[in-house]
Amino acid sequence: MDLLGQLFNTTAMTVSRAAKDVRPLLAAQGVRVFASTARFRTPDDIARFLAPGSIKIKSTC
Repeated sequence: MDLLGQLFNTTAMTVSRAAKDVRPLLAAQGVRVFASTARFRTPDDIARFLAPGSIKIKSTC
């Protein structure tokens, strides 16, 4: 939540509240979002993950 807050120029609390509000809306549409096993602490972590040739995590859906 901290990293998302940084990326969207807000706080982790705001991101957490928004996620809590959105989950029931997604569930009502039959969409279930599973927790990720990937952990990112900085924007650079995300950039490395998305870089060409990096190892990708397979979807379980």
